[in-house]
Amino acid sequence: MPRFKLVIEYSGGRYSGWQIQKNARTVQGEIDQAIREVTRRREFELYGAGRTDAGVHALAQVAHLELYTDVPPATLRARINDALPADIHIRTIDKVPHRFHARHDAVSRSYLYQIARRKTAFFKPYVWWIKDPLDVTRMRDAAASFVGMKNFESFTADEPGEKSTKVLVDRVEIADEGALIIVRVQGSHFLWRMVRRLVGVLAAVGRGELTPPRAAGFLDERSDVPATLTAPASGLFLERVYYAGDEGPGPVRGVFRLD
Repeated sequence: MPRFKLVIEYSGGRYSGWQIQKNARTVQGEIDQAIREVTRRREFELYGAGRTDAGVHALAQVAHLELYTDVPPATLRARINDALPADIHIRTIDKVPHRFHARHDAVSRSYLYQIARRKTAFFKPYVWWIKDPLDVTRMRDAAASFVGMKNFESFTADEPGEKSTKVLVDRVEIADEGALIIVRVQGSHFLWRMVRRLVGVLAAVGRGELTPPRAAGFLDERSDVPATLTAPASGLFLERVYYAGDEGPGPVRGVFRLD
């Protein structure tokens, strides 16, 4: 049975995350339904590189699709896109070796988070507007503490006893584009709500509510403070999923320009 690699973008505001759930509208569920409609097949495997939470967006989510078909990938892509809602779009479909696995073969993932310094009439669903002044230098000082193999128990809503809370974070970069502050976090994998809590802590540092050493201290001892500072889902984008041989990320840029 042929296997395909899908690269997908979506606006997550109307969905309860990526993964199929009972009695909830999800991105995977919409794609699953479109594939059934287009191919008239019920037996196939659609598996994503990772879950995104309710309201979170994706610039390049990756999934593999195992489907018996002789339709060329370009035609299959066009037909599935025609059956999808406007806020989900399959950017590419390519045949891959049968051993390719979207999740297990991924070596890292990167997320972007957009903080707006001003109110916007057009992009509210894709930013977190913070009225208070933010000190980006202080935020960068705090961000350096999160790079490396660290224990993010204070930064996840997962039950600590169910799996390891140690995560290898490759980079935490912050770009200042004036009206927009963009945070990029790249790592081996991410815990539930980890990136949003990390951004919330960095924002608190930028506002002067926390010091960089205090933010770093949440890695050393269990604290409920990051949970109270969780950034909203609206500003978070799954930027990219990386596989062996892929080039690293380029410069940090916003998803759109905000003057």
